[in-house]
Amino acid sequence: MSGAVRKGEFALIADVFAPLAARPEALGLLDDAGEFAALPGHDVVVTTDTLVAGVHFFAADPPGQIARKALRVNLSDLAAMGAVPRFYLLTLALPEDRGDDWLKDFATGLANDQKEFSVHLLGGDTVTTPGPLSLTITALGDVRVGAALRRSGAREGDSVYVSGTIGDAALGLATLRDGGSGLDDTRKIDDAAAKALRRRYYLPEPRTLLGPRLLGLASAAIDVSDGLAADLGHICTASGLGATVDPGGVPLSAPARSVLDAQPGLLELVLGGGDDYELLFTADPENAGAVERAGRDCGVDVTRIGAMTAGPGVTFLAADGSVMPLPRPGYVHF
Repeated sequence: MSGAVRKGEFALIADVFAPLAARPEALGLLDDAGEFAALPGHDVVVTTDTLVAGVHFFAADPPGQIARKALRVNLSDLAAMGAVPRFYLLTLALPEDRGDDWLKDFATGLANDQKEFSVHLLGGDTVTTPGPLSLTITALGDVRVGAALRRSGAREGDSVYVSGTIGDAALGLATLRDGGSGLDDTRKIDDAAAKALRRRYYLPEPRTLLGPRLLGLASAAIDVSDGLAADLGHICTASGLGATVDPGGVPLSAPARSVLDAQPGLLELVLGGGDDYELLFTADPENAGAVERAGRDCGVDVTRIGAMTAGPGVTFLAADGSVMPLPRPGYVHF
């Protein structure tokens, strides 16, 4: 890989990462830690995710794209709890072939998303590794005391909603894989559709505006990372309930719809594939109007796809009322 020359650790911090940490809480990255005060009347919400080359992204992906995805999946976790993002920590384990040019592009990606999402680097660590590139981001946000959305708050009879569209990322990833993707023939997907689907995989859209707007409206929430079926299952488990979902009511983008029209068997992949990073949440039916207004105000479609039941588990009901089997439960980490 070109540009494999790399500065020493302290020059790297000063030249590449210090410009991302201009807030006083980062202390200029001159100390072993940063410090910040919780806003009055607010709790601090903390989340962390690790991404590994060859597992969560392709090793040859553009560095700025890798950086933005890593940050965004963490911001999505904050949004799912209704938290407003404030800071993040970054840990990089870099192979020797990732040099200064790569790091500058990586930092540019972070800078772009810091501006878009009003979040700031607080600190972190950088090490060299003989193994694959891996990066860990820890994101910090805040939410009113006691108001955070959790998976355990759903109630029987609550409506189940999802933001945006589902399945784009899984289909986009399938078009990038050689064999075993579930696609009969990727040539059936036109270039524009494939590009749109892949973008959703490469660059998720964390719903950082919608999440806080759902405080007081939603009873439980999670972001769709492992797959719609699996993540709704997490809400069911935490809440001690079940859920029924109308698969025909799950919102699809135009490119995803075109793929399913040609290959209906891919519905399983859409419902279980993951990487959407949309918000999946429950709400009292009496809040339906307010939920829809919150989505409109944030420029995000929200769609009712089902209801919480006495349980257990998630059931997908076909149009004729029959139970739709879903062999693919979602992404499994271990």
